[in-house]
Amino acid sequence: MSRVKRGKIKAKRRRKILKLVKGFRQPYSTKKKFAKEAILHAYKYAYIGRKQKKRNFRNLWQVKINAALRQKDLKYSQFIHLLKARNINLNRKILSELAQNYPAIFEKIVAAV
Repeated sequence: MSRVKRGKIKAKRRRKILKLVKGFRQPYSTKKKFAKEAILHAYKYAYIGRKQKKRNFRNLWQVKINAALRQKDLKYSQFIHLLKARNINLNRKILSELAQNYPAIFEKIVAAV
């Protein structure tokens, strides 16, 4: 049976791993063993971060809507309840955009509620 030399494949695999951890602190950017571990953690945190991003934006939209409503002596929770009761289907992202950039239109929505 012929001998298999793995030099090229092994080096290619190592380069691929080290490319992913470029910019990490030592030894995570130079040693393959540490780099593999760092990649696993990075992927885990990236996955968690994608979920947290959605949460954070929803929270931000709620704060913007509430700030606009407080000027009109209305609470956020009451406003959302009244929106659902009147069957006005606008999500929080759109409402926050209207409250921040188009106050006249937001005023009409509040009046309709």
